[in-house]
Amino acid sequence: MSDTQKVKVNGTEYDVELEADGSVWKATVNGQTFEIEVPDVEATAKPRRSGGRKKKKSGTVSANIPGKVVTVEVTEGQHVQEGHVILILEAMKMQNEIQAPVTGTVVTVHCSEGEAIEANVPLVVIEPDPTEDED
Repeated sequence: MSDTQKVKVNGTEYDVELEADGSVWKATVNGQTFEIEVPDVEATAKPRRSGGRKKKKSGTVSANIPGKVVTVEVTEGQHVQEGHVILILEAMKMQNEIQAPVTGTVVTVHCSEGEAIEANVPLVVIEPDPTEDED
């Protein structure tokens, strides 16, 4: 898989197509290909994000903008599945369904219907099921 980057060499900017093959890189500039060997490529290469790796999710639900809680669909002690609608929030004259980010048990509900809420304040806390981390 190749990647195109802009690089400057002695003040001149070039579009360079880079392709890595272990410790050897192929750099194509203006149709001409160069092979560059980097002896300790593992020590110097930047780690790339893996699209397949799962990141541990938080069970704390908050709104990123202020709004008004229209309905609370869960109660403390209730088991919810990831994606289950846990509350409806009105913000900027739009009603938004807020979904559970993880499968687990609702530990606390910090809001009630009709309440005006601030941004980034915890509204619902869900304790993830122990099997969530094993995926």
